Amino acid sequence: MTAPLAYITWNVSPIIAEIGPLLLRWYGVLFALGFVIGSFVLTHIYKQEGVRPYWVDVITFYMVAGTVLGARLGHVFFYDWDKYKNNLWDIFKIWEGGLASHGATIGILLAVFIFSQRNKFDYLWVLDRIVIVVAIGGACIRIGNLMNSEIVGKPTDAPWAFVFPRDTEHLQPATHPLPAGAVQVAAQPVIYGDGTSGYRLLPEGSAVAPDAPMAVPRHPTQIYESLFCVFLLALLYGLWNKYKARTPRGLLFGLFVVLLFTFRILVEFLKENQVSDETGIIAQYHLNIGQLLSIPFILIGLWVLLRAGKDPQNPYGYAPRDLAEEEAAAAATKA
Repeated sequence: MTAPLAYITWNVSPIIAEIGPLLLRWYGVLFALGFVIGSFVLTHIYKQEGVRPYWVDVITFYMVAGTVLGARLGHVFFYDWDKYKNNLWDIFKIWEGGLASHGATIGILLAVFIFSQRNKFDYLWVLDRIVIVVAIGGACIRIGNLMNSEIVGKPTDAPWAFVFPRDTEHLQPATHPLPAGAVQVAAQPVIYGDGTSGYRLLPEGSAVAPDAPMAVPRHPTQIYESLFCVFLLALLYGLWNKYKARTPRGLLFGLFVVLLFTFRILVEFLKENQVSDETGIIAQYHLNIGQLLSIPFILIGLWVLLRAGKDPQNPYGYAPRDLAEEEAAAAATKA
C-alpha cells in the first residue's frame, strides 16, 4: 500500500517572471537571499563582539566575489573542462548554470584571507563567524537547486520521494504498467529570453505517446542538504552564542568543514552523477568528483579542529574592537 504522502510530483517552474528579455529566477532570488539574511546575522554577531557593522558590508563584497568566481571556476575546472577549454568565453555565461560548491569554498577561503590581511582581522576569527553565514547561504542555494529541478537523487521507493518531470536529463524509457509514482513526460523545447533552453510541460491531460519517457520517484537530495545546513546553522550559532568573544579560535570553522564535507561524501551516494565524465572516476576510485574533492577539506578541518584554541599567544583570535569608538564619535557629533 502506498503511503498517503508518497511521491510528490515536483513540477515547479524555475522562472518566477519574464520581464521582456529579463528572467527572474528562483535560484537567483534564493542565492541573493542567503547573503541578505547572512548580513543581518553577521551584523548581530559583530555588534555583540564590539566590531563595527561597517565591516559586514566590506566582507559581504569579498564574499559575493569569492563565492561567484570560485563556484564558477570550480565547475569549469572540476567538472566540465572538456566543454569549456575550446569555448573560453562560455565561462562568463553564468546565467546558463554551472556552479560548484567546492569551488565556492575555495573562493570564500581566498576572499576571507585577502579581507583579513588588508583590514587587520585574524583569519580564523573571521572564518569562525563567516561559516554561520555560509550555512545560511548553503540552505538557500540548495532550495534554489530544488526549484531548478537539478542535482536530483537516485530512484527510490521512499514515501517522501520527489518526481522531477522537468529534469529531462534523467528521464527513463517508459515501462508498462508504469512503476508506482512514475509519470510520463509530455514536454516541448523552449528558448527563454536570455538565450537559455529548457522544457515546458504541456497542460495536464495532453496526449502522451506510449513511448514517451517517464520520470520516476527520486531522493530529494536538495532538501537533505538544505536541512543539514539548517542543522549546521543551529549548531554553530549555538556554540558562538555560548562563547562569543571567547570562542576557541578555529572551533567553528573546523567543525563546519568536517561535518559539511563528511555529509557531502555520504549524500553523494544518493545522487545522480552531475557529469558523464564521473563514470570513469567512480570506476577507478569508487567515489565521484564531489566526494574526492571533499576529502582534503575534511583533513584540513580536522587539523584546525584539533588545534582550536590551543595557541597560548592567540586562543580566541582578534578583530578591530572599534564599535565603542564609533558610537562615542556619533554621540559627540550629536551633542
